[in-house]
Amino acid sequence: MSALNVAKFGGTSVANFEAMSRSAAVVENNPDTRLVVSSACSGVTNLLVELANGVQAQERRNEILSQLAEIHDAILNQLQDASETAAEVYALLDTVTSLAEAASIQASTKLTDHLVACGELMSTHILTQLMKERGLNTVRFDIRDVLRTDSNFGRAEPDVTQIALLAQEKLLPLCRDFIVVTQGFIGSDLDGNTTTLGRGGSDYSAALIAEGLKATGLEIWTDVPGIYTTDPRIAPKAAPIPEISFAEASEMANFGAKILHPSTLVPALRHDIPVFVGSSKEPEKGGTWIRHEAQSSPLFRALALRCNQTMVTLRSAKMFHAYGFLAKVFEILAKHKISVDLITTSEISVSLTLDKTNTSGGAPELPQAVRSELEELCSVEVEHNLCLVALIGNHMETKGYAKEVFSTLGDFNLRMICYGASDHNLCFLVDAHDSKKVIQKLHQDLFEQHN
Repeated sequence: MSALNVAKFGGTSVANFEAMSRSAAVVENNPDTRLVVSSACSGVTNLLVELANGVQAQERRNEILSQLAEIHDAILNQLQDASETAAEVYALLDTVTSLAEAASIQASTKLTDHLVACGELMSTHILTQLMKERGLNTVRFDIRDVLRTDSNFGRAEPDVTQIALLAQEKLLPLCRDFIVVTQGFIGSDLDGNTTTLGRGGSDYSAALIAEGLKATGLEIWTDVPGIYTTDPRIAPKAAPIPEISFAEASEMANFGAKILHPSTLVPALRHDIPVFVGSSKEPEKGGTWIRHEAQSSPLFRALALRCNQTMVTLRSAKMFHAYGFLAKVFEILAKHKISVDLITTSEISVSLTLDKTNTSGGAPELPQAVRSELEELCSVEVEHNLCLVALIGNHMETKGYAKEVFSTLGDFNLRMICYGASDHNLCFLVDAHDSKKVIQKLHQDLFEQHN
């Protein structure tokens, strides 16, 4: 097979019959597309997460289950022959019902992964049948037979070597004869337990599979025509970016640009697989190509926003000219598997933000057990209701850029500023209620006035 393209469709691209039909047309228009990776139908994962977190009220559980049935029934009712597909979907809804009841008694990360995975399992049954009815030679494949991970439920780590071996053994032969429809976001551990790669993990799993298949291209189809200079819903004059480098796109994804999962580009970068991001609603509008190197590298490329941030400030006079204090702090955090995102230090304090991308969503929390251990070393202050603003660009060590940025932010209170680890980003924390105003002001002064 000389060319093999992997196309991933997000939740809005498989939200209903019309959306699925548009996505099928996208597949039809590229004969090189041999693997389709699908998310759950729009809104389904949020409902499943609510159930997984433990809904004790039977009335609310029934309400959610009815919503799930309605979402899928609405598509099934528009298929020409839905009998077998409907049976598969209803069987999965029965599984959801049982797991939701179990979660109402005692929730767990293992149970959560099993439950939320049902969204992708249902959507791929329906999408496969829809594509068959359009005349496409399509087969459904359970990606848990290929995407091997560890047992860190909620945020499983993939076994890249195993994925590559199993993809070549089980998926590649199917891709030669069929268009294969499979699931994003989910995998399985060595014991066969269902795992997930964390919220937004569909993009990441698509990239891992593309890497395993040695694909020549990866397409990420969503509800916006490519990557913009910032979220157009916040700054209406945000402009599309035709081409961007892997480095820039990785920074954007990491710092909150919802169009890509932070880990998506790592497998593509390892094998130099070009990634295209476009809208399945408006494929004619084109999109953004992400390549190893972009032809242009402007000082300011884009702005990203990530809310629900938690900042932890640790203070101790013992830090002054002391050895090993930070080592002890990070030893405690590592022991409890607490991931740190940003960090700044002074002589007697260190501030850091907590990273969280697991399935349960929401703002990261500092568990009481961790706090208690840290308080043996220092005072601990935890702040919520913060947002991270990231300015993405190139060669940001350039003289004068900081004056241009910070003069724009004179009316806002900046809680933390981080720069230096990369010349592709400058990021800072602001109060949540100021976050959109900060994005609008920066975009107006740094992007709109430069055009």
